[in-house]
This record gives sequence, structure tokens and C-alpha cells, in this order.
Amino acid sequence: MMKSCIAVIIGNRGVFPGYLSEGAREDITKVFGKLDIEPIIIQKEETKFGAIENLEEAKKCAELFRKNKDKIDGILVTLPNFGDERAVADTIRMSELNVPVLIQAYPDELDKLDIGRRRDSFCGKLSVCSNLDQYGIPFSLTNLHTVSPMSDSFINDLRWFLGVCRVVKGLKGAKIGSIGARTTPFKTVRFSEKILEINGISVETVDLSEIIGKAERLKDSDEQVKAKLKAIDAYAPTNDVPSTAIVKMAKFAIALEEWIKANDIKASALRCWPELQEYADFMPCYLMSMLSESLSPCACEVDVMGAIAMYALQLASEIPSGLFDWNNNYGDDPDKLILFHCSNYPKSMLQDPKMSYNDIDANVRGTVEKSYGTCVGRLKKSPITFAE
Repeated sequence: MMKSCIAVIIGNRGVFPGYLSEGAREDITKVFGKLDIEPIIIQKEETKFGAIENLEEAKKCAELFRKNKDKIDGILVTLPNFGDERAVADTIRMSELNVPVLIQAYPDELDKLDIGRRRDSFCGKLSVCSNLDQYGIPFSLTNLHTVSPMSDSFINDLRWFLGVCRVVKGLKGAKIGSIGARTTPFKTVRFSEKILEINGISVETVDLSEIIGKAERLKDSDEQVKAKLKAIDAYAPTNDVPSTAIVKMAKFAIALEEWIKANDIKASALRCWPELQEYADFMPCYLMSMLSESLSPCACEVDVMGAIAMYALQLASEIPSGLFDWNNNYGDDPDKLILFHCSNYPKSMLQDPKMSYNDIDANVRGTVEKSYGTCVGRLKKSPITFAE
């Protein structure tokens, strides 16, 4: 599990009770402690109530964020009262951070609506979101427009947001392996390396013959071959598989893993047919499943974009991921399937699937909701993780 570091902006507006900012600091500190999140937050003594209300305070906060730029994964804006929308937006802009942003606003309490205790964070959040939209700063919203940081609802929001941060951070500068040429009929997996490169994702290519050649130079008596055979045997039953195929599979796995490690590949896509079946006499699905289970996701059919999706799924959920092509119906039951092929899913996912087909379909259909005219959507329940 990757430890997250989140920068925190506490918004304040002078005509509202500023002491509420101190309570917000305590709440956020407690929640971050529960989720093992490292906070980057301006010291309480450096600004009024330790919050950000004007340009000078925004500059101080932005400078702190810049000093910790390399470790910050995302920004949480918390609004214990209305907050100053310009100060919040200026802080994020001047920090020069290009990370996800989550906006949280406190709910008012019906018995605390007097001048000394009224928050009006509901309206403040609208203003902050509007300014961020004008500044061109993307942001995410909590499931409820106003929510207490101490609630289960916000903790779920924060867990979701941490997944977003991991995906954004993990894909920046990621190297994806493309192993072998795309088979001619599979135009469905075509993609543009240049578009990926512009967005910070590099594609490293290798010819399938190079991996096969390195595998063939390995001897049956090599210690690494023996170790890989033991790992294959422990992963799943191999009783009905010819021993010669298992040995070839082990050698190919060693050569493939060496290339992945040498090139710092985060996810890969393999040309899984027809050469390996016709000339090498083994199916690579087993090995691809083992790779994905070990958090090195591997897609079939040289599906590079699919490999990127698998890596994003893994970053979000912090568990092995797989691409469900929901292979063939199971009679009249819409939540069961028959895996005729492409069964290189991680072992843990096949043993304990986290979401049914109907759940996935419902997520995809209802992902985006518009937030109060800001034209910024968020996912109601993230389709990028199978974890409940």
C-alpha cells in the first residue's frame, strides 16, 4: 500500500466565525491519522486561525506546497465556513501543483444558525468551485454537497480520492511494454504512441522473437528455471499440462520478466497468439495471470490501452486487476459467465470477484453527475476499482 501525502487548504471568510477553522484542522488531522495520510498544512500560527483568507496567506500556503511538491499527491480544500474562493484558487495556482483537488464543505447545524456559529459552507463551495472552473483547475466533489469530515460518507469520499491521486501519480511517466507486433485482424487494439507520449506515458517495444530467443538459451538445469517451475506449480494445478510445455512456459516467463524489470515497465501487453501456440507449444495466459497477480498487469492481444486501464485499476484499488471481456453468457443468469478464452485474469480475482456484470454496467451508465452548473462531474461510485 502506497502512503499518501495530501496538502490541505482551510478556507476562511472574515464575516463568518473564523474559530471554526481550528475545529476543521482537528477533524482533518484525526481523519488523516485513521487513513495513514501525511498532511501538508500551514502552521496554525502563520495565518489567522491557521486558515487561508487573503492573498498574503495564499502566498505563504503556496510556498509551503511548492517546497513539498515532490511528495504531494493531491489537495484537499476544506470549508468550515463560507471561505474565500479567490484565496483558495490563488493558492492552488501559485503552488504550481498539477495534482487532483477535492472540495469538502461542512454542513450547517439547525440549532447553530446564529451569527457566531453559522457556516454557510454550502454557498461557499459553489463559489470556490466556480472560481476553480474559471482558473482551469480540475477538481473532484464529495458525494454529498456538504459533509462532516468525521462522517463515514466523507471517509469513503477520501478513500476514493486517494485512489484518484494514485492513478494520476502512477500514470505520470509510466512505461508500458508492447511485446510483439499487433496481429493483423485486431484493429480494435490500435492506438497512438504519440498521444500517449504527449500525456506522459511512454511505450517500450520489443520483438517477440527476442523474448523467445532469450528463453531458448536457458537450460532446464538452471536454478532460476527450477525456481520458476516451482512457482508455476504452486500457482495453480498443472497436472493435465505436458511437462515440456511447463518448462517452455517457465523459460519464457523468466525472459519476459527480465525485460520488464530492465525497462521499468509498469504494465505490459503481449502478442499471445499464434506463434506461442504454434511454434513454442504453450499458452501464455497462465504466465500473464501470474504477472498480474504480482502487480505487474499484463494484457493480451498487444492491447496497450487495455494494459494502461489495468494499471489504473490496480493503482486505484491497490489489488490485482484484470480486463473483463465478460466472456459468453451463462444460460439465463446475467451475473455469471463462461470463460472460453482470454482467461489471464489474476488468480485472486477469479477466486473472489468483487463486482458483478450488472454492477459494472450500472457504474458505467451512471458515472457522471453535474454539480450546480460548474460543468465538473465526479464518479458516484468509482468504476476504476472492483473493491467495494
